[in-house]
Amino acid sequence: MAKLIRVPEVAAGATEALFSEWLVAERQAFRAGDPIAVLETDKAQVEVEADEDSVLLKAFVTNGVNVEVGAPLALVGSQAEVDVDLDALLDSMDLAPSGLAKASGETSGAAPGDAPPPASGVRLFASPLARRMLREAGLAPELVTGTGPGGRILRRDAEDAIALANGTPDAEPAEDVPEEDVPAEAAPAPVVGGHSDVPHTRLRRAVARRLTESKQSVPHFYLRRSVRLDALLGLRAELNELLPQRISVNDFVLRAVALTHQAIPEANVIWTDEAIRQFTSVDIAVAVASDRGLVTPVVRGVERTSLADISATVRSLVERANAGTLRQDDLEGGSISVSNLGAHDVDEFAAIINPPHSAILAVATARPAPAVRDGGVVVETTANLVLSVDHRCIDGALAARWMAHLVSVLENPLLLLV
Repeated sequence: MAKLIRVPEVAAGATEALFSEWLVAERQAFRAGDPIAVLETDKAQVEVEADEDSVLLKAFVTNGVNVEVGAPLALVGSQAEVDVDLDALLDSMDLAPSGLAKASGETSGAAPGDAPPPASGVRLFASPLARRMLREAGLAPELVTGTGPGGRILRRDAEDAIALANGTPDAEPAEDVPEEDVPAEAAPAPVVGGHSDVPHTRLRRAVARRLTESKQSVPHFYLRRSVRLDALLGLRAELNELLPQRISVNDFVLRAVALTHQAIPEANVIWTDEAIRQFTSVDIAVAVASDRGLVTPVVRGVERTSLADISATVRSLVERANAGTLRQDDLEGGSISVSNLGAHDVDEFAAIINPPHSAILAVATARPAPAVRDGGVVVETTANLVLSVDHRCIDGALAARWMAHLVSVLENPLLLLV
């Protein structure tokens, strides 16, 4: 029997999402559990999975539009209903086609993957990136001539239209990069009065909002320690001679954080309005400055994971972050984040806690430095660590014990191989 699929809540508290694409076509059958559509949140892509075996009878939304949670997404049913009068079927369900079109923000009758057809009735095709660029520039796709197959509007067409609208028709063309590799950001406005404004992306707005909320609502305090890394760097060099995949210093840090959380489980917590929630597994978020903005995908079960597997997982998450293909569940969970700016020649920094986590560890650049050992001066490679802590669920003494254990593990790196 035919039924409606509605836009799910793809992230906690979300009221809307960007519809990215259909993964099945109208009249196409699919199985329970198959992904049938993709929605975008501020930070990730989320696949909508089918609840049961069905056929996509009618799609009510098209690529590149914002949809509200709970709005009609599609009509699905059995193979026997493929050739029925869909308008009559919708009427029998007390759902007028015009009302569905209005609810989804699109013109009724658009096919999956197409832009809304222009008034002439000629179907308009545009890539999701081109459509988004035009929308953010305030330009109608119907006014743009596509140079792709079948008149499809491509990124370069959108760039040309935006340049023309901004009064710069002779602007140099952008480097010929595949569309899926280009961050979906709006073009900067022309320079006026000695400055230019680059419109905020959805991701930039989300990061700004969350970090502002964190600093305003989470009582931060900070602990600073230096750590000797000579033994760790020596062990890393030996492992990288033997392993096919290189191990980074950050992989060692993630493993050390996991072992420290195991040793001091009272710190593996987050604050909720009702209670302090303590976790048994150690899931750690890694701050990634991706091509599209700052994201914090989560590495799960780090206490059970080898250094080589940690390295492989982090590499995969970074690649997916740059490609914009992280899923919402990649960004959820854990109680602590690690932000490592060691590759950027940074002496020390304090990071902002990523809610709902209770802490974030900031790792700076390792440098040779003089130190007094056994009454003499020696040169050691050290790095500064700063732990930002949520004082609501972790007090100072507990955080100090945690930092002491972390430093001990990092300075005795063979423990990370056990």
